[in-house]
Amino acid sequence: MNTAKTAALLAGMTVLLVFAGGALGGSGGMVIAFIFALVMNAFSYWFSDKIILKMYKAREASEQDAPVLYAVVRDLTMRASMPMPKVYVIPGDAPNAFATGRNPNHAAVAATHGILRLLSREELAGVMAHELAHVQNRDILIGTIAATIAGAISMLATMAQWAMIFGGGRRDDDDGGIIGLIAMVILAPLGAALIQMAISRSREYHADATGARLCGNPLWLAEALRKLDAQSRRIPMNASPATAHMFIVNPLRGGAMAKLFSTHPPMTERVSRLEKMAYGSIE
Repeated sequence: MNTAKTAALLAGMTVLLVFAGGALGGSGGMVIAFIFALVMNAFSYWFSDKIILKMYKAREASEQDAPVLYAVVRDLTMRASMPMPKVYVIPGDAPNAFATGRNPNHAAVAATHGILRLLSREELAGVMAHELAHVQNRDILIGTIAATIAGAISMLATMAQWAMIFGGGRRDDDDGGIIGLIAMVILAPLGAALIQMAISRSREYHADATGARLCGNPLWLAEALRKLDAQSRRIPMNASPATAHMFIVNPLRGGAMAKLFSTHPPMTERVSRLEKMAYGSIE
């Protein structure tokens, strides 16, 4: 179900891109914007792991440096028949974790000092299983595709703004005319952002389910999420909005508008789904 939903959302973004290109006045600008966005996101796909690990001052850890974390990751990868990823520890008390890397052969998992102190070994296994599920499910690739299309739409919107400034939307024979350009400038990037966030939320549910099966007990991850949600409210993390979607719990806090644009599903719903898995009432 989550895979079908992701495919449908990506198709929706593609339709939105075609609409935006048509509103701008042709396919030429759309192709240029798409290629430019593709180049930018290809760079991100290949090098984002190094960038984000450096951004959060993550330090690669050996089995001697973080014996429990290393052993948990090793056991889970053996169970999943996956290559052993690099293991990193992030300084700081805010409890959180993320995975990065373009595929299972080039992957890394990172956990903060705060999460290592907060969780039991079983709960930590639930969290690391969730992160390894992101790698196994190729969520980095899916996120890159979504970012490519969203980036192209944003560039087309910027081109439309310049077209309006220099009179590109004032011709009467244009299909959309000035109204179409205004609608594209305002609505297309907003629609792309909402679809991109819906994709991220769908992949979080998928990683929860896959991770719960991998660690062997959905309640381990459910209890970990409860603890992380409560503790992250008390100890906020200094995180960039551009990387917030990578963490297991949203490091950013805000009001109703922030929740609307959150890349993470509601915590109560995530925990509820895991509990239903544990008691056999959901796949």
